[in-house]
Amino acid sequence: MASASRVRVGTLVPHAKENAGSNNGSVSSIPIFEGSNVVGRNHLVIVDKRISRKHLSLHASADGTIEVVVEGPNPIIVRSEGQSRKVCTKERAKIANGDVLELIPGDYFVKYMDVGDEHRSSIPMNSTDLKKGKRHIDEDSTAVKRNRQIMEDEALARTLQESFAEESTSASGQTSSPLDGAGSSDRSNGRTHSVGHLEDVLSLTFRLMRVQGLPSWANASSVTIQDVIQGEVLLAVLSNYMVDIDWLLTACPSLRKIPHVFVIHGQDGASLELLKMLKPSNWILHKPPLPISFGTHHSKAMLLVYPKGIRVVVHTANLIHVDWNNKTQGLWMQDFPWKDAKDVTKKSPFENDLVDYLSALKWPEFRISLPVVGDVSINAAFFRKFDYSSSMVRLIGSVPGYHVGPNIKKWGHMKLRTVLEECMFEKQFCKSPLIYQFSSLGSLDEKWMSEFAYSLSAGKSDDGSPLGIGKPLIIWPTVEDVRCSIEGYAAGSCIPSPQKNVEKDFLRKYWTRWKADHVGRCRAMPHIKTFTRYNGQDIAWFLLTSSNLSKAAWGALQKNNSQLMIRSYELGVLFLPQILQSVPQFSCTEKNRSNMDIIAPGEKIRTKLVTLCWKGDEEKDRSAEEIVRLPVPYQLPPEPYRPEDVPWSWDRRYTKKDVYGSVWPRHG
Repeated sequence: MASASRVRVGTLVPHAKENAGSNNGSVSSIPIFEGSNVVGRNHLVIVDKRISRKHLSLHASADGTIEVVVEGPNPIIVRSEGQSRKVCTKERAKIANGDVLELIPGDYFVKYMDVGDEHRSSIPMNSTDLKKGKRHIDEDSTAVKRNRQIMEDEALARTLQESFAEESTSASGQTSSPLDGAGSSDRSNGRTHSVGHLEDVLSLTFRLMRVQGLPSWANASSVTIQDVIQGEVLLAVLSNYMVDIDWLLTACPSLRKIPHVFVIHGQDGASLELLKMLKPSNWILHKPPLPISFGTHHSKAMLLVYPKGIRVVVHTANLIHVDWNNKTQGLWMQDFPWKDAKDVTKKSPFENDLVDYLSALKWPEFRISLPVVGDVSINAAFFRKFDYSSSMVRLIGSVPGYHVGPNIKKWGHMKLRTVLEECMFEKQFCKSPLIYQFSSLGSLDEKWMSEFAYSLSAGKSDDGSPLGIGKPLIIWPTVEDVRCSIEGYAAGSCIPSPQKNVEKDFLRKYWTRWKADHVGRCRAMPHIKTFTRYNGQDIAWFLLTSSNLSKAAWGALQKNNSQLMIRSYELGVLFLPQILQSVPQFSCTEKNRSNMDIIAPGEKIRTKLVTLCWKGDEEKDRSAEEIVRLPVPYQLPPEPYRPEDVPWSWDRRYTKKDVYGSVWPRHG
């Protein structure tokens, strides 16, 4: 184990489908190397003494065969080719690619995946792709340290969640999942419509993404890429910055079956050549034009066309393994039906914003045949064929250019300002603080920070007075947060801000800490980007976006505020309190749901946005207000930096070893 390099032959990965029903947490991914390997208690994210420190030994041969020996006193189950076999202490079994192990019968499911033809080569022990081999040794001290830290987080998080659950169930007498967005307890008390349906549609629009290795409660309402891309997709438009096709097709094999896949990306150079080489023959690639230097195509979205309608997805993850498995990420999605013939000219603000954004991408239109509508051109106007009137969000996009005249209000922070100016909020949000939470910090100055805060402070209170400028607070990981994270210092490569941007004196007053105990993600570093205005646990509005805090993403006013200059493409969704007269229950993939109103005729329901930790009076005037619990993944109000806290910057040298025994940078 102490040699400089070892050959990895495969990985034991948590079997999500099975672990979802397990009450005993989850297992970390376990690389399997040629020769001897040990699997034991250190690979769990919680303590379970039924699993020994040396629970299994695995011997992997160069030809890929794996022999498992049960070393602990408790048996395991090996599931291979549809057959299950109990293997007791000191007994042996062979496993192959795709076989599933139950480390305790009924609990801790892992699936063996061999490396196939990917990278069956000698892998340096300090590789960024694989953690050091020594941490998989039975008594490895850094693994023990990591597990202890995670367990402390879990204990605190469980306390927070249980406290919240007691609050929410004391009145109803029913147990609800504290992560279930708007909740799932029956709180109707005389309402005539199906509360469960209403809460379901509201809570399902915004989800955190699943983080590998967290216990089941922390991932209870999270999503994977398979949850999103499913069913009979006829056309998939995938918009992103980075795309790893090898990983994408492995993680979501159903993509191979989609007749037409259109990838809008931001890659160039060698990575683009690799993308072209590896893509399936029916995939089309497009990189939107970047007319202003230093811009990127950064938007992360999916448009999935089905026989029944379209699924629109806006999220924060690159299409790469670490983003969908190891980071705190967010995703919004909603399904919309095809328009009826009588509604073809009907337009909604969401539709107009979407088509305006797609038009700016300037993709070469192509023709395809769809079972529903026949031969069609796939261009921006095609997406007017769907009825977006039930949208729960507004789109906030950025496109590169020098925007003047009416266009100055269409993009970036000026678009957000324009939408907020049209809204009325509760008086409690007058001069309430703003949160900026993101994963990359541009080169900023105080003038632009004032310009940006002015836009995010727009809106009126319900008595007609302006809300007033809010104090901005920046949530940003410290060096210690990154060092002790699930990935150690490696997580810092996805928080790519240089010291010259981070350590400006005027920024010191904004720094607050990344704390995510209530969702179990303290050590899953944030790649999610969110901006919000809050008072306590009440939310005025909430933006989930690809935009980091930079002029390139949000735009900067020029020429006496008559021009907005934006360098990059970005996309986000803005959650606002709404007056609902109907809530369509529509799904592109579920047969038992139809487009129907579930609010009683004539009834109007106002939504109120709150965090998961909100503890208000849910019984108060239930017929007129619907509580929507957004899974805001950080503590509000945020905790200011302590004197010893240092904001993470990725080009500094850190010699204190992380939880895997590494320093930063890893080379040189």
